[in-house]
Amino acid sequence: MRVARSLAEAADFAPSAVTIGNFDGVHAGHQHLFEETAKLARQRGLRATVLTFEPHPACVVAPERAPRLLTTPEQRVALIENYGIEQVLILPFTREIAAMSPEEFVERIIVGALGAKLVLVGENFRFGRKQSGDAALLAELGKSEGFDTRAAGDVRCRGRVISSSEVRRLIDEGNVSLAWRFLNRPYSISGEIVPGHGVGARHTVPTLNLRTTAQVLPRRGVYITRTSNGGRWNSITNIGYRPTFGGDSELSIETFLLDPLTGAAPEHIHLEFLRRVRDERKFDSPEALKAQILRDVAQAQRFFRRFLTVRSKPRS
Repeated sequence: MRVARSLAEAADFAPSAVTIGNFDGVHAGHQHLFEETAKLARQRGLRATVLTFEPHPACVVAPERAPRLLTTPEQRVALIENYGIEQVLILPFTREIAAMSPEEFVERIIVGALGAKLVLVGENFRFGRKQSGDAALLAELGKSEGFDTRAAGDVRCRGRVISSSEVRRLIDEGNVSLAWRFLNRPYSISGEIVPGHGVGARHTVPTLNLRTTAQVLPRRGVYITRTSNGGRWNSITNIGYRPTFGGDSELSIETFLLDPLTGAAPEHIHLEFLRRVRDERKFDSPEALKAQILRDVAQAQRFFRRFLTVRSKPRS
């Protein structure tokens, strides 16, 4: 998949079928747009293309309202590639771009730079200066500029419209199980392993201590997780301030591997959140905490046994 980071680098993207958006999180709604764009591109002999932005437009036009991001641009690109997209333009979002009228945005970028013959967007799509353009205006402009416009409806899960803001809210609440459904994959973070205080290893169980730059973290508590770095391990993770040991001023992410770790400890890990187990709480003693951790481990092991059983069942 080709990735361009300027209009000049995307000069030969035409003729294209384009979907446009921020696509933070690459959730099920975004995935539907990508798949539809790829399908229509194949039918018409066009190149399936994504137009996205960096930084998030809100960072430029309303920094105080800029959302915490679920994914980096690099993560977005890696995920987008799974849905049949051939090329991505990560357009630097500047004040000049923000000031474009809808007509200018269509003329200079959608048609002029990308040579779009088909544009697919969500029903709530907005573009142009002060978000003054919508899907209806895009369709009207397309008639004069020579491209077709399609507006895709919302994708829902359990009666809720799937959106990036809704995924953030679920993760903030600790509802990582439902976030998994919205994303069609577990929510995950990555980072480097750093030394801990050593207190937990002496009195409870040894853990990997993760330091991450992720902007969105699940609510404080204990989670069933999967840890990977080349290999993959079932695990259980605590996010919190270690109240049993006097409390830390800095949030810690501590992961206990349920499977044996062979070889050297990893320097970086990727952590997937599968299910919330309980809130973090203070215990009367390290021994009481260790007993609870062992109960948490047993619950996680039951989860993985059920998970593997469901996945191994043949489809009818």
